[in-house]
Amino acid sequence: MEERTRKERFLSSLERCRCDEKFIESFYDRFLSSSEEIRDKFTNTDFKNQYQMLLRSLEIAADATLGDPTALSEMRDRAETHNRHNLNIEPRFYATWLESVVDTAAEFDPVWNDEIRIAWESILGFAVKHMIKSY
Repeated sequence: MEERTRKERFLSSLERCRCDEKFIESFYDRFLSSSEEIRDKFTNTDFKNQYQMLLRSLEIAADATLGDPTALSEMRDRAETHNRHNLNIEPRFYATWLESVVDTAAEFDPVWNDEIRIAWESILGFAVKHMIKSY
C-alpha cells in the first residue's frame, strides 16, 4: 500500500510540475551545469526529443516500482541503452541526476513537502538502482 501511495504522490507532483513548460528545461539546465562531463554527454542531443523521453522515463519509474511488466520492460530497455556498451552513462552520474530532478521538482511543485520528496526519491531511487545494476 505504501508504494502505491508514493506512486500517487509522485505522479500528482509530476503533473503539477508539468503544468509549467519550463520544468524539464530547468531540470536540464541544473543537471548539465553540474559538471562538464555530464554536459559533454549531451553534446549532440535533440532536446525536444530528450524532454519527451525524460517525461516518459519518470512515468515508467512510477509504474515499475509497482511491478508493472510493461514498465519494467521499458526500464530494462532504457538501462541497456545507457549501459557501458552503448551511451556509457557511468553509475556515478546517477546521484547527480537524481538530486537535480528532485531539486527541480521541489522548485516547481507548489505544494512540495517532505512526503512528496520521499516519494520522488523512492520512485526514482528504484529506477537509478536498476540503471546502475545494468551498467
